[in-house]
Amino acid sequence: MFLRRIIVICLTFVFNFNYAQGQMPPGQYTSTNKKAIKYLEEGKAAYEVKKDDVAEKNLKKALEEDKNFVEAALGLANLYQVTGRHSEAITYFKKAIEINPKFFPSSFYFLALSQLATGLYGEAKTNLEIFLKFDRINPNTKESAQQFLVNAKFGEEAIKNPKPFKPVNVGQGINTENGEYFPAITGDGKQFMFTRALPRADLPGEFNEDFYTSDKVNNVWQTATPITNINSTGNEGAPTLSSDGNIMFFASCSDQFGDYGSPERKGAGSCDIFYSQKINGKWTRPRNAGEAINSANWETQPSFSSDGKTLYFIKGFRGRGGMNKDVDIYMSVISDDGKFKPAVKLNTNVNSTGNEESVFIHPDNMTLYFASDGHPGMGGTDLFMSKRQPNGDWGPAVNLGYPINTFEDENSLLVDPAGNLAYFASSRPGGFGKLDIYQFELPEDLRPEKITYVKGKIYNSKTKETLEASFELLDLETQQSVTKSYTQKNGEFFITLTANKNYLVNVNKDGFLFYSDNFSLKGKVTDFTKPFLLDIPLDPIDTGSVVELKNVFFDVNKWDLKPESKAELDKLGSFLTKNPTLKIELSGHTDSDGIRKNNITLSENRAKSVYDYLITTSKIDAARLKYKGYADLKPKVKNDTPENKARNRRTEFKVLAK
Repeated sequence: MFLRRIIVICLTFVFNFNYAQGQMPPGQYTSTNKKAIKYLEEGKAAYEVKKDDVAEKNLKKALEEDKNFVEAALGLANLYQVTGRHSEAITYFKKAIEINPKFFPSSFYFLALSQLATGLYGEAKTNLEIFLKFDRINPNTKESAQQFLVNAKFGEEAIKNPKPFKPVNVGQGINTENGEYFPAITGDGKQFMFTRALPRADLPGEFNEDFYTSDKVNNVWQTATPITNINSTGNEGAPTLSSDGNIMFFASCSDQFGDYGSPERKGAGSCDIFYSQKINGKWTRPRNAGEAINSANWETQPSFSSDGKTLYFIKGFRGRGGMNKDVDIYMSVISDDGKFKPAVKLNTNVNSTGNEESVFIHPDNMTLYFASDGHPGMGGTDLFMSKRQPNGDWGPAVNLGYPINTFEDENSLLVDPAGNLAYFASSRPGGFGKLDIYQFELPEDLRPEKITYVKGKIYNSKTKETLEASFELLDLETQQSVTKSYTQKNGEFFITLTANKNYLVNVNKDGFLFYSDNFSLKGKVTDFTKPFLLDIPLDPIDTGSVVELKNVFFDVNKWDLKPESKAELDKLGSFLTKNPTLKIELSGHTDSDGIRKNNITLSENRAKSVYDYLITTSKIDAARLKYKGYADLKPKVKNDTPENKARNRRTEFKVLAK
């Protein structure tokens, strides 16, 4: 795409024949053959009014009259390059250079552009290196040449070291004689959504973009069906789904009259991002994602993260002639009040001086895939990957390599939750129609982090009735929030998590006790198709109820709170703040090892550490709190094994009054 812009912008002056080296005065040519000059000027006039076939015919006649007429050779090269006929452009740029290599030094530069556009990286590199040795090069052209030289060197090496790549059509359940593209998939990998372009009966030659969905049964995608209550008479495209498949974001664009294809669908610009929720199996009426994301500019191609709170998308600013410029990847986070925060642009490791598009955040929430024409690549728009760093920033863009990337434009990559398969749209031969969706096995070094999905339900421990509730999961090691979400009306939830980690889970529900627990996925995830099951019972708030604080930690024989206890105690503080009449007793417990007198002191000091934290950090009134150490006087189980002793070493709170 960037290559095409350079060709269109820079080559317009080639045909004016006022060459920078000043070898020929305006209106004079290297040929003295009057017929050749006549044909040249007629070709130039035809070119200027966009009669390319007439221009081509006359320029060829000029060159037939004088085989050394360098301006005619350059004119043909220019014509072929601008119209995308690069093989022919290469022939005539080479002829012009053969006639006189010094007449128009930029011939080497433009020759290299057509060679890049056809994958001739070694030859392009040679010609760019020759061009950069000339004196008095236009600074802007020199900068472009240096950038293209990086691409030429990259492409040459990439072809020498190809990636394994065997694309397979996903089948007739999804692909038809129409165009299918912009795939999306649920966190369990069992439901596929995509955009299909359907011919319009009322406007021949025009298409309407609608959403279709397909389910995987016995590893085969079933016949896709339209999402009727989302599809409109306008265009919908680029869907993205939450991990549980119950929230969808998508782009919808207006026509020249500002119509988004649905009376209630209002937008702020040419394309806006909308969202819908699935309730009782049906999608709700789409709503605009709001001014934190949408503007009078161009917003499209959203990707919703598995943490349930971050939306990545593409934003472009309106330039001359309505074209989008400065197209970059942005992100917006949902705050605690449920609203999006103002969108911010991702760092320069991801966003380049060129254009970025087709962003996809994998369910691991650590790996970002996107397309760009501004990073070193194969010449067109290439696919890249960036990994989230320990400090939260995005790391360097990694080109996915050849032949995943070629001298053509590549975009719209989707990687399945398991991280093994990648999906993309292509018009390659052998498909069912126009654009089809294909899959291929992703090379090991380009895969995301391993994930699993967690399924479960939240229910009343007394009545067994399922509950709607909010919950949060944190990485136990980093104490960073991994996801915040809500159960469905039936109390069930579905989330994706990075495998091989330990997690802390907190649940809040009005009228029920604070719930906290931890669980480990380390070494337990061997098959992505089998979810980790996590059912959570909530106890109604009642006097005498006891809750174990499973994520409060101390070193052996010490009562100083370890840093990883903070997340748990902050949640307890929030619970007490929301229930201002509640009074509790904090208790410390040990196993039976050691001297009981010492254990009573230890357990009491541990309970007091929690008491002090709640007063000083969470600002809980001390009159609502008591603390006591019980040592081994109230064991949960017998102190007869190391495992049981570990269960007896704990911190709890008891409801004294509600």
